[in-house]
Amino acid sequence: MSVVRSLAFYLVFYGLSVAMIIMAVIALVLGEKAFRPIPQWWTRLHHWCVVNLLGITVVTEGRILDEPALYAFKHESFFEAINLPVVLGSPVIFAKQELFSIPIWGRAARTYGVVPVARKDGAKALRAMISAARSYMESGRPLAIFPEGTRVPHGEAPRLRSGFAGLYKMLGVPVVPVAVNSGPVYGGLLKKRGTITLRFGEAIPPGLPRDEVEQRVHRGMNALND
Repeated sequence: MSVVRSLAFYLVFYGLSVAMIIMAVIALVLGEKAFRPIPQWWTRLHHWCVVNLLGITVVTEGRILDEPALYAFKHESFFEAINLPVVLGSPVIFAKQELFSIPIWGRAARTYGVVPVARKDGAKALRAMISAARSYMESGRPLAIFPEGTRVPHGEAPRLRSGFAGLYKMLGVPVVPVAVNSGPVYGGLLKKRGTITLRFGEAIPPGLPRDEVEQRVHRGMNALND
């Protein structure tokens, strides 16, 4: 049944995604107002397919803050990356610079509000990220980042990338670690039935020393490791 469910998922989700890409290209020409709903539709389509075609239960624990905050997500599969707007509404997402060179995707990402992370450009890139993030925060949008920098297998807990502490310090907002255990059921080519939990940890106030905030975020993000 896992094979049948996975095939149904790929056919429906990626088939309809093609139609949404065409819609997005047209909407980009018309402007941001026309484009903005399409990523929301796409991510909700994905969530529906995960629940109804793959038979995966998605559970959210903890709470989302009413104030501006930086949400630090564990990253085990594409699930949590696509699912961000479902749980956070309209988040501003930090993503690696290389993705912005993809035709169409790069322009779409900037229009939606994705902030490029150029790790090799040092302090100059960090200042640009902070400026962009602050402008988005003024409209009330939450911020989301994957501090590990890339997907990691379930159970592994690598150190956070160095740029995370700089963002935390310069943004001056609480950070909420989010543990995710999507890897075992969604991580491979063949999807499995099961439960994906997103656990929002205790908010960590701004202004803490680097070592302390990194330890607390690291511990919170890995709370669902077996």
